[in-house]
Amino acid sequence: MVRKPVVATISKGGYLQGNVSGRLPSVGDQEPPGHEKVVLKKKITLLRGVSIIIGTVIGSGIFISPKGILQNTGSVGMSLVFWSACGVLSLFGALSYAELGTSIKKSGGHYTYILEVFGPLLAFVRVWVELLVIRPGATAVISLAFGRYILEPFFIQCEIPELAIKLVTAVGITVVMVLNSTSVSWSARIQIFLTFCKLTAILIIIVPGVIQLIKGQTHHFKDAFSGRDTNLMGLPLAFYYGMYAYAGWFYLNFITEEVDNPEKTIPLAICISMAIITVGYVLTNVAYFTTISAEELLQSSAVAVTFSERLLGKFSLAVPIFVALSCFGSMNGGVFAVSRLFYVASREGHLPEILSMIHVHKHTPLPAVIVLHPLTMIMLFSGDLYSLLNFLSFARWLFMGLAVAGLIYLRYKRPDMHRPFKVPLFIPALFSFTCLFMVVLSLYSDPFSTGVGFLITLTGVPAYYLFIVWDKKPKWFRRLSENATVQGNLGRMPPRPG
Repeated sequence: MVRKPVVATISKGGYLQGNVSGRLPSVGDQEPPGHEKVVLKKKITLLRGVSIIIGTVIGSGIFISPKGILQNTGSVGMSLVFWSACGVLSLFGALSYAELGTSIKKSGGHYTYILEVFGPLLAFVRVWVELLVIRPGATAVISLAFGRYILEPFFIQCEIPELAIKLVTAVGITVVMVLNSTSVSWSARIQIFLTFCKLTAILIIIVPGVIQLIKGQTHHFKDAFSGRDTNLMGLPLAFYYGMYAYAGWFYLNFITEEVDNPEKTIPLAICISMAIITVGYVLTNVAYFTTISAEELLQSSAVAVTFSERLLGKFSLAVPIFVALSCFGSMNGGVFAVSRLFYVASREGHLPEILSMIHVHKHTPLPAVIVLHPLTMIMLFSGDLYSLLNFLSFARWLFMGLAVAGLIYLRYKRPDMHRPFKVPLFIPALFSFTCLFMVVLSLYSDPFSTGVGFLITLTGVPAYYLFIVWDKKPKWFRRLSENATVQGNLGRMPPRPG
């Protein structure tokens, strides 16, 4: 039997829980006199939705992934083909998620769709690896890029100390966690500002690159497909790097219940965002190669800085600052969305009940945000950036492929389901097949990193039976769990007015 979360309504308390019906409480629901219903409000408009997607996608990926893609594809031409293909594939995935998000109007993204289609076991495993690996690892990767780029202007003539990068990174992570614990509106407003900073960072690279093309600087594109032969075993890793750079298009589905008019807003926000991002990414890579050779790009630890130093002179100091703001926006958008996933999972009984509580005044899922902080810090101080990226990608794209495969299953199993937005069936089929094929192939390409990701994913199965299914737990185990929840409730309730 799956444990069901208890509904607690605390009059004038600090936190209230959602209900157990599998949705957030709505504004129109009636409550007994003296009791307050707290909801996550519908504050995500089209502009905010676009800013969340662009602001989360454009982060460290466009500044980290060019090296990884070029390394695994072997030539300039093939790397540009891969950037374009990953953009189209991400659009296919985003359109599939638009159908899922408008048909299943619950927050939680992948977790909710897998729960709906495949049941609680796979859904629990998905949120288990998200909690332990994917989100802490992804936040650590992005924040490390933030720490490196924000310190770049202060260490022009020498190498940046790794400890300094990690300390600045830790401060950035803490600021993001505080921001997302304080206000939904402020978090969304800052995300809009950071989105414009991201686009500015991309334009600072694209515009000089286009000028270079007009001047005829195309010698790095001659024999663009010559170089090392493309290795089939390298393609899954190139896929991981490319899809990592585009990752983030799915975050709006994590907060479906906070989106205003989701039937129109979600598909429009996804299409507008992905068109802007794909064009921007391909042009950015073209711009890199107008100035930097393939060999120089592979040797660079900060490709945007190398590019700007060649072309922009003193103005090149602005580039790492804009890149750092870009990474900060991705950190903020990722935490903003994933905290909602933990909120929904705890509401379904798959995570401790305290994570389903929201602040009565701020309307933020504060405990769900806070739990990410120590896990991200552990990843930050113990992980290697590229290994982290490979093993978190295994779990991420495995479950992404399964979620989209679930869309195909629902088409046949529930043909009468209300679908305000519907995509041609070949789109989810191609996306799902590509994800699952690359995940399997990656076990041969990088057996250690992806093998670790696979093993951590498998630990979710015994954890599910231990924490969720097993009813006859010892009294001390149940007492410990209950005490943790009670203390969490009491410790976060503000004092009652005199």
